[in-house]
Amino acid sequence: MSDLIPGLPAGTEMVILFFLLLALRVPVAMSLGLSALYAMWQIGFGLELAGDLIATGITKFSLLAIPFFILAGTLMGSLGIAERMIRFFRVLIGSMPGGMGIVGTAVCLFWGAVSGSGPASVAAIGPMIIKGMEEDGYPRAYAAGLVCTGAALSIVIPPSIGLVIYGVIAETSISHLFLAAILPGLFMGLMMLLTLPLAKRRGDAPSLQALSPAPHADRPYALRLWLSFKDSFWGLMTPVVILGGIYSGVFTPTEAALVATVYALLVGGLVYRTLTIAGLYNSLCDAAASSATVMLVVAYASLFGWVVTVEDLIGSYSGVLLGLSGNEWVILLVIMLILLVAGMFMDAVTVMFICLPILMPVARELGWDPVWFGVLVMVNLAIGLITPPVGINLYVAANVTRLPIERVARGAMPFLLFCLLGLAVIGLFPQLSIGLSGPAN
Repeated sequence: MSDLIPGLPAGTEMVILFFLLLALRVPVAMSLGLSALYAMWQIGFGLELAGDLIATGITKFSLLAIPFFILAGTLMGSLGIAERMIRFFRVLIGSMPGGMGIVGTAVCLFWGAVSGSGPASVAAIGPMIIKGMEEDGYPRAYAAGLVCTGAALSIVIPPSIGLVIYGVIAETSISHLFLAAILPGLFMGLMMLLTLPLAKRRGDAPSLQALSPAPHADRPYALRLWLSFKDSFWGLMTPVVILGGIYSGVFTPTEAALVATVYALLVGGLVYRTLTIAGLYNSLCDAAASSATVMLVVAYASLFGWVVTVEDLIGSYSGVLLGLSGNEWVILLVIMLILLVAGMFMDAVTVMFICLPILMPVARELGWDPVWFGVLVMVNLAIGLITPPVGINLYVAANVTRLPIERVARGAMPFLLFCLLGLAVIGLFPQLSIGLSGPAN
């Protein structure tokens, strides 16, 4: 057997081949699978093992949460729940300084508790928020940057697909992770709001009420707020149902995904009466395509992870990290930089399956709380989604707005800087994460 690079172990060759395939624009899942199969062939193990390893990697009960959370978010977008939420927050915000900027941030964070997926959130609520912010005087690129950032926090705000996958890989309580991510997610939302004074808004922008008169616009504010709240009540209750059920012990995080899907169907079919056969079919198709993309990465990542274990890359690479410095803060900074760069080029799921098996032993060796570390990883990967040159959310927003990717990236730059500051605060003050959940057992 001839080596790709003579003298290097098969596992290291696999990693190099993976990045080479990515550079050649081979899809991430295929890059994972092909590089892993090459390493298995080099090691001398029969390729017939691949099927069993893939099946073992994806037949985990916790992973069922992924397709059902994606389906729940897709349904709630197509059934008009997002539109009702935006209408409620518009009435709630009224004529406050910031206008649609505050509305967009609030809706993005709230939608994160419904969708759990960053790019899916951009596609679902981005057009409505960006249009409203433009009408309210915000530049389109800045509005796109706000949506990119708020949607990226979908992997931080529970219930988060990213936290589910982290919990599976790190063997950490998903319920604890969900609880720990609440305050950091809200804190990152606050950091987003700090960028609003930096936006160069038009001075002639109409008020929120003028640009989009709410139903019953002639009524007193309190009555309009009550009517819009009543109209959006069942949508606003979604996070309460999901998180309340988990923390009260009624169902597990995985079961919560199915509950969220059934809840969306009941609200759409019985309350709002917006559920149609054609709409349901389209939602199922969209959710199936999104779920297949994620699960294909998970499947091939199991092959990749098997080679990492067999070749003991975990021991060698984590040993290199631990040998960089005796100062744990230096090591943490290096880890965050690695995740940030990886998140620029790959989706969060792929980054976690590649990096976490190597990083978790380092975290354990240094005595870091796995719940705090998990939240820190999620915030870091969320930032990666909006970091040029290949932040995935930037491309989705560019497609939604028909703007060049460079303009969207410039619009996201203020949010990127404030999010990096927020990441530093969460890293320096672990109590922000484990204050609600408590340390992991």
